[in-house]
Formats: sequence, C-alpha cells, structure tokens
Amino acid sequence: MSLSQLIPAAETEAKRTALILAAAQAIVGSAPSIAISMGGLAGHYLLGLDKSLATAPVTGFALGTALGMLPAAALMRRIGRRYGFMAGAGVTSLGGIVAALALFRGDFWLFVAGLLVIGLGSAFVQQYRFAATDNAPSSFKPKAVSWVLTGGVFAAIIGPTAVIYTRTLFEPVMFAGSFLAVGVIGVLGIGILSLLRLQSHVATAADDDDLPARPLGAIISQPRFFVALFCAIVSYALMSFVMTGAPLAMVGCGFSADEATLGIQWHVLAMFGPSFFTGRLISRFGKEAIVAAGLLLLLACAGVALAGIELWNFWLALILLGVGWNFGFIGATTMVTETYRRSEKGKIEGLHDFLLFGTVAIASLMSGKMLTAFGWDVLNWIVIPVSAACLLALAALGLHERRRVSLPAQ
Repeated sequence: MSLSQLIPAAETEAKRTALILAAAQAIVGSAPSIAISMGGLAGHYLLGLDKSLATAPVTGFALGTALGMLPAAALMRRIGRRYGFMAGAGVTSLGGIVAALALFRGDFWLFVAGLLVIGLGSAFVQQYRFAATDNAPSSFKPKAVSWVLTGGVFAAIIGPTAVIYTRTLFEPVMFAGSFLAVGVIGVLGIGILSLLRLQSHVATAADDDDLPARPLGAIISQPRFFVALFCAIVSYALMSFVMTGAPLAMVGCGFSADEATLGIQWHVLAMFGPSFFTGRLISRFGKEAIVAAGLLLLLACAGVALAGIELWNFWLALILLGVGWNFGFIGATTMVTETYRRSEKGKIEGLHDFLLFGTVAIASLMSGKMLTAFGWDVLNWIVIPVSAACLLALAALGLHERRRVSLPAQ
C-alpha cells in the first residue's frame, strides 16, 4: 500500500478511535463530575465542627489522578492502551463502591480514600486525548483531542443527572447512591473500551520514529514546552480552585444543593461543549490565540464572581470558567504535543500530567481552606494575577519565536 493510501486509512481509523474514546469520556468521564460536585458537599456532611477540610475528598480525587499518571502510563506500555483503559475503568468502579461504603459507615477518611481511588481511575481517562492522537495524521490531531473532549458534554449531563436522581436514594445516608452510580459507570466503561482496536503506528512522511529520545532536560527546557505546560497547569488549576469552592460557597449563600449541582452541570457543559468547534478554531486562529482567549475568559469569570453573590453570578462565572478551561487546556495540550518525539511521548505525557494534576490537587485543597478562612471573593481575586502571569509568558514566547525566525534574515 502506498503512502498516499496509508494516510486516508490512518485518518479513518483515527476517527473511529476518537469516537470510541469520546463515548468512554462520556461514560467514565462522568465519574469525575460526580466526585467533584458531590465530594465537597459529602465531606461537609461527614465532618463535625471543623469544616475547613470539606474539600479534602476532592483533593483526594485530584491527588489520586496525579499519583496515577506515571503508573497508568507504565501499565499501558506493558499491556497496551486498550487493556490499560479497561483496567482504569475498573479502578473507577472500585473507587465509587469504596466511597459509598464510607458514607454508609460515616467514615470521612475512608471517603477521602474512595475518591482517591476514583482519581486513580481518572488518570487513565486523562490519557484518552493522547491515545486519540497516536496514529492520527498531523492535520487531524487537534480535532482528535477536541472530539474526545466532546464526550465530556454528555458526561456533563450524565454525571449531574445521576447525582440528582440518586443523591437521596439511601436517605438518611446522603450521597451514597451517587457514588454507587460511579461503580456502575465504571463497568459500562469497560464494555465501551473493549471495542478499541488500537494499531501499531502508521508511518507518514513527517514521522520522526527513527530519531532517538532526547534527555528529559533537553525536552523540558524548550521555551515552547515550558510555556505550554505552564498554560495547561494554570488553566486546569484555576478551574479546579474556583469550581471546588463554588458548591460550598453557593450553599453558604443560601442556595440549595440541587442549585449548586445544576451550577456544576452548566460548568461541565461549558467545559466540554466548545469542543465541537475548538479544533477548528485552533486550525484557523492558532493554538496560542485560543490559549490567550481561554485565559481572558478566566479573568472574565473572576470579574463576574466578584460582581455579586446572586445565583446568576455563580452560574455565569462557572460557565465562563468552563469555556476558559476548554480553550486554555485544549490549546496548551496541542502545543505540548508539538514539543516531543514519538520515542519520548511516554515519559513526557506521564510527567506532564503528574505535574498538572499534582498542582490541581494542591489547588483543590487550598480552595476549601481559602474559602473557609477568607471567603469566596478572595478565591476569585487570586485568579487575576495568576492568569495575567500566564498571558505574559505566552506573549514572551511569541516574541522569542518571532525573534528566532528572523535571525537567518539578519
């Protein structure tokens, strides 16, 4: 088969893979939305007088995701992406069962452990977007990432809907039904992921498989890699920082748990809804422009949140937060994929997500402590200088790359 025939065949297979991974994102990816939206409220329910640790379960989830990154990557190198992803869905299911058991027993720290296990399963979900680009032609890679994250639109519906219908299922033991639903979600994910048929790499004219892997220091010292990683971390950590505290802040302002859950649902829809067209926007305007737009939306989120504490302030701020995350994170992820060779992808993807979710874990823990100590406004004031610093780094990268391109002409 000629190269001209291989490329369309590779794109067709890449589309099939992306669709299956998008379906898995919709099902297994709904577990994190349940853990995040209910983790803080359930933690508040289990705690005694000291509520400052209410977001510790969400921190456990984020920490589990961070800790699971390198083992998940290592496991998939050993047994393959397909079986690795199925194992990850099984871990998600186990975490949901442990969390539900903790709620029945009234055991706060066992509940934290259950969410940590759900986070370990989520580490595999984070690899879906990378798996979608493995055999994709370069022109399809941004769309492949976008397609997979589009599954999050359905996760945004499935997760909060499951919460609303199962939250009081075992009343007076609140929230236990929601986490038993996570157990079912993981089993369904195993079935979907079994349909994958990930193939060995298809050679293309732009392939660099024959190039040796560089030392880790040489890769991470690239200005483009550093700024892309910084933008990804800022987009995700600020999103987690504000989102984790939002349900507690809403309940503290007199709104119901269902209103807080619906706010998170709108937020998650806003996180993944733009994925239908984010890939096209990146192709048209460039990755850097979309990342910058995402950071500006995070600043707008902070502005709306600081403008008042009406229901519309919370919901609109959460929507802007979600769209800002989408643009910032997808754009930055695509930038990162340009900075390493296929021979380097295992260690770089694992390091990228370990640093990313390690920071997210810290952000989620600090969210509860900052909210308890200083209030909702301070959480949003913090967004402003951090986003501005990221915008400055992005601008500096643009100047550096333009200067480098102009050097031969001098």
